[in-house]
Amino acid sequence: MIEKKIEKLLLEKFEEEEYSDCFIIEVMQNNSKLQIFIDSDSGIDFTKCRKISRYLEEYIDENNWLGEKYTIEVSSPGIDRPLKFPRQYQKNIGRRLEIDTKEDEKFSGTLIESNDEGVVLEYKVRIKEGKKKRTEIVQTPIAFEQITKAIIKFSFSKK
Repeated sequence: MIEKKIEKLLLEKFEEEEYSDCFIIEVMQNNSKLQIFIDSDSGIDFTKCRKISRYLEEYIDENNWLGEKYTIEVSSPGIDRPLKFPRQYQKNIGRRLEIDTKEDEKFSGTLIESNDEGVVLEYKVRIKEGKKKRTEIVQTPIAFEQITKAIIKFSFSKK
């Protein structure tokens, strides 16, 4: 399968110093279209994606893996793709996340911690005390094994 060959090539490339903090998110092939999503602990930019694309094209062309006409897209996962790996959470500390769990719970808050076991989200809740309400800040730990989906939520409003 071409996906496995591409993953092997990427892992070899990621041994180079310039790419040592890069990792694979997903490799997908649909007919003559190859989509590769990669990420990095320090962030992925256009230049890195272009260099990796050229590197892969050499092997694809040399071995005729996709024929003469094909499309290759190398990019970061983007804000609409769910987080898949613990190291992605680490670099998003301070951002708002929406997390769905195996217990059908949904949490929305600021990611304040990420460790080997899971994450901690912080959010406000309104608590009714008689006729009055007060706001309390809650921190909820969520184990990675309980997370079914986690998406970064960006706010474009001015503060």
